[in-house]
Amino acid sequence: MPRISNIEMLQRNEQPTVSIRTRTQVTKLPMLIGESYSKMSAYLNETGQILADVPFVAYHNLDMNDLDVEIGFPLSNSLPGKDDIKAGCIPAGKFVFCMYRGSYGETEPTYNEIAQWIEEHGLKPTGISYEYYYNGPEFPESEALTMIAIPII
Repeated sequence: MPRISNIEMLQRNEQPTVSIRTRTQVTKLPMLIGESYSKMSAYLNETGQILADVPFVAYHNLDMNDLDVEIGFPLSNSLPGKDDIKAGCIPAGKFVFCMYRGSYGETEPTYNEIAQWIEEHGLKPTGISYEYYYNGPEFPESEALTMIAIPII
């Protein structure tokens, strides 16, 4: 059974990124993430840049049939975009977050717990959710370690 650690708050500084934003069905998301990470890795190799943190996906909605996702890499310095890779940033601000270990397909209860925590503390989410991926496909999905972070106002 998936388990999360405590739900906490943190203040983040603005984080430069490169990302590919697109729409997809949830069933196609793993392949899309892999393709996007490959494109962005090749671009970073061309520029000599390295990741400043682990890769992420920003979910601009949670419609599983028409997800609006931004698949990205956090950077130390801004880079210009190239083709469908866009320069951007994760804005500075307060985030509610937790560490989740388990299958990506079983995160809904964790999101529900975070939403309840946010409501109980009188906070308001911005409508975007970030997932930061600390390990990859070389690990069993049951051991996937993901930080779920939701910006709040």
